[in-house]
Amino acid sequence: MVGEEEHALDAAVVRRAVRKIDRFLLPFMMIGYGITFYDKAILGSAALFGMTTDLSLIIPDATSSTTTPPALDSSRLSWATSIFYLGMVAGLYPMSFGFQRFDVGRLLGVVVVFWSGICMLTAAVTTYQQLYAQRFFLGFVESIIPVGLISLTSTFYTQSEQASRAAWWWTAPGFFVVIGGGLNYGFSNVRGGGLHPWQYIYLLAGVITFVFGLFCFMAPSSPVSARFLSQEEQFAAVERLRHGQTGVRCTKFKMAQVKEAVLDPKLWLLFIMMASCYTMNGAIIGFGPLIVNTFGWNTLESILLQWPVTGFALIAIMVVGVLGSRFPGIRIFMLMANCCVTMTGCAIVWKSEWTHHAAAPLIGYGLTGCYSGTSVLIVTLASSNVAGNTKKSFTSATIFVANCVGNIIGPLLVRSQTKTQHYPELWIALIVSQMVCMAAAAVLYLVLYRANRHKSGLLQNETERAKLAFQDLTDIQNPYFRYVL
Repeated sequence: MVGEEEHALDAAVVRRAVRKIDRFLLPFMMIGYGITFYDKAILGSAALFGMTTDLSLIIPDATSSTTTPPALDSSRLSWATSIFYLGMVAGLYPMSFGFQRFDVGRLLGVVVVFWSGICMLTAAVTTYQQLYAQRFFLGFVESIIPVGLISLTSTFYTQSEQASRAAWWWTAPGFFVVIGGGLNYGFSNVRGGGLHPWQYIYLLAGVITFVFGLFCFMAPSSPVSARFLSQEEQFAAVERLRHGQTGVRCTKFKMAQVKEAVLDPKLWLLFIMMASCYTMNGAIIGFGPLIVNTFGWNTLESILLQWPVTGFALIAIMVVGVLGSRFPGIRIFMLMANCCVTMTGCAIVWKSEWTHHAAAPLIGYGLTGCYSGTSVLIVTLASSNVAGNTKKSFTSATIFVANCVGNIIGPLLVRSQTKTQHYPELWIALIVSQMVCMAAAAVLYLVLYRANRHKSGLLQNETERAKLAFQDLTDIQNPYFRYVL
């Protein structure tokens, strides 16, 4: 569309194009990611409203039958949480490459509508084995959202803009915790109709997802196919991406780019960072309300008191998003700072007194929400530092495989048998995981810094730079690509 030569752009047209892209994409991406989070998180709320009893998810521990009262075994609930992410792992690569090959709106629309049906079917399960199967397929179809949003962010926005835009849709879970908590609170009081409160919660989530699925059919694949932009604005939206050398959408699958990604140490450092960071998420999402319940709050209060985590998460995400877009070279340093705050929160929860309505563990629990700031920085580091469409698709999928690994491990760290000791294995593991994330981030900084220094020493030719921008070259192949720190 824009050719191989650089074109001068009218600043007013660029601003108008970006404004229209923001108006369409930001609400769309926020709703999509928010529904994904809400759909995963309601398992924790449903567990408090009879699901664990109806499906035998928490049972007396057979190894402690002599104790009074008997200890409880929550491993089935842990697996119900983890199996969702096994399904997501299975779906990430097919969905990611599907985004590269097919029309984005049609693919999203069909999969999300199918997802809504699977979600509503949760109300029909009668055993924990059926729940396992339902959770696997739910994870498979939901995998389309994270890889899709990374794809849209890197396709429509420049490297400097991606941190703030990703921060916007990454904040959506926080808003949906507040909104969803209120909805769950309301539906928990529904009586009659032959269903239990937790079944109504899943039916509601399915209906919300279905409505969103209808809107997904309008999603554009690239600025060129964005019907809300004029032809002049489409041209400007593509041309302004030339300087960053990240390219635009290419539907051709290139195995050479997959091989390069597999051999690229940057990908595996990001993998370690995301898996380490999201171990926290797996524990909080699956067991957050149950953990808060042990601080002396009742069932409904435990759901509403997920809001402190949400508040800290929103603050962390917006701070790193704004600062990361305005000040170059600070993203990895901010990531490390968020890890430190998260570790502090874990230590406070673990070592404080869990007396009735104790404030200290609740404050520490809130501080753990800062891991969300870490995660959004990892996502933006991945989307900003990879070029080549196939390589970007593979990288996006791999980053969220790491996300799933953390989410699978997290719930398995919660052992109800050690509740009286404040779940020591959980908090120790979460603190260690944050330390691993910081170490990997430090190594990544050195790798990116050295790569930029090497490329800066090469001969620069502005004509060649403009020509190579949209040739679907990878970040390693393109001598004019610069990594974001």
